[in-house]
Amino acid sequence: MTGRLQNKVALITGAGSGIGLESSILFAQEGANVVLVDINLANAEKAAALIATRYPNVKTLAVKADVGKEIDIKAAVALAVKELGRLDVMFNNAGIMHPEDDNALNTEERIWDLTMQINLKGVWWGCKYAIIAMRANPTDEAKGLHVGGSIINTASFVALMGAATPQLAYTASKGGVLAMTRELAMVHAREGIRINSLCPGPLKTPLLMDFLNTEEKRQRRMVHLPMGRFGEAVELAKAALFLASDESSYMTGTDFKVDGGLSSAYVTPIGEPALAPPSSLI
Repeated sequence: MTGRLQNKVALITGAGSGIGLESSILFAQEGANVVLVDINLANAEKAAALIATRYPNVKTLAVKADVGKEIDIKAAVALAVKELGRLDVMFNNAGIMHPEDDNALNTEERIWDLTMQINLKGVWWGCKYAIIAMRANPTDEAKGLHVGGSIINTASFVALMGAATPQLAYTASKGGVLAMTRELAMVHAREGIRINSLCPGPLKTPLLMDFLNTEEKRQRRMVHLPMGRFGEAVELAKAALFLASDESSYMTGTDFKVDGGLSSAYVTPIGEPALAPPSSLI
């Protein structure tokens, strides 16, 4: 059986950890050749080595890039096309959640600017250079390849809901991702290029767990989660796989929520979860 991304080329930013790492492994499992982009090259190389061991027929490239720099994103996309011949999937996943991000009174301008540079400008540049590459994708019907592709932008449930535990720059940056994604999706809808946002709920990843560094902070959020647990990065990877694949061929401009019911909740259940979370692919 062929994989859901067989013969395709996917570029994933933030590929060295969390959602990006799980997605890199899952995309490779489904037949994609994967370009693993991360600011920490050692993490990207470690992930690429893991993929090479498990899936020797899949090609990987580990690339160091700072998504807050346009030249780095442009170079990463160009390398993908040069070495692998095309770009079918762009997963703009890298981002930051700065510990000094607070409310309007306490957040310093340098924190605001840094967050926007990475979380919003980085996604804009990723979309820009992916669109250029996807317009030039050659068609190969025998391999199921065609012009265009799928762009997935990691946003957040906080772009849809307010919180009294403020991270103002982060929230605003993710709201910008949603708005930008919708507009780009409409602009390029007839070019075979689909562009969707992925809106994770609170996840048990280093990014969030480092921020929620006390039990009080964790429980402050847990009470609002209907399923009684934080999400796992692998659950977001599975959602990203759906958006990356042709199974989502009639979806574009969507705010795809994977939040354990958080954004639909008023009063949450009591008791312990009946099911354990899925296991990591690592």
